Amino acid sequence: MDLIRFQKVTKKYKNGVTAVNDISLSIEKGDFVFVIGSTGCGKSTLIKMLYREERPTSGKIIVGGIDVAKLKNWRVFKIRRKIGVVFQDFKLLSKLTVYENVAFALEIFGLPKSQIYNRVMKVLDLVGLKSKAKQYPTQLSGGEQQRVAIARAIVNEPKLLICDEPTGNLDEDTSMEIMNVLDEINKLGTTIIMVTHDTEIVEKMKKRVILLDSGRILKDYEKGTYVHESN
Repeated sequence: MDLIRFQKVTKKYKNGVTAVNDISLSIEKGDFVFVIGSTGCGKSTLIKMLYREERPTSGKIIVGGIDVAKLKNWRVFKIRRKIGVVFQDFKLLSKLTVYENVAFALEIFGLPKSQIYNRVMKVLDLVGLKSKAKQYPTQLSGGEQQRVAIARAIVNEPKLLICDEPTGNLDEDTSMEIMNVLDEINKLGTTIIMVTHDTEIVEKMKKRVILLDSGRILKDYEKGTYVHESN
């Protein structure tokens, strides 16, 4: 069953740049998909349109049965409640503890404290940080901070998790730790789309890979078939 469908999607910016050019693709519920390609190929624009930070110039983007391109601005929050996003630079609040950073995502929806506590501790356990709930981001390593960011992104139990270069600031070993966490989340049923430049990670994970070039899909590799051709 498709969770996401792009139908002839094009995005042209006001400066004349066509970031995404007539893309059509489907992503099934429960998939783990890498989006790769050189800088400026359209990766970031593609995922930004999924959570409506950007709007397509033309075409349809269906997420969970909803055409996000047509959503009124005041209804965008409804689709974002179903989507978690993890960035390269963590975006944690330094004055809040690990627990508070993750809980904040639920507090804005007005959930009871007991429900918030149970959910937060559950996801902190999942990412291996239950014992560090009372610590602050500055007391954590980069990999631990990224795990907090992942916990925050999934605490609302989203159907879709979008990861924008989540290992970009991490060393090789820590990057694989993060990938193992994401793999476990995927196995629990969350659909994951991850943008990355790290072809070694892509090869090791053996997932579906979409290769973009100049705003178009150059290749769409089935699970486990991507092999990076080095120059």
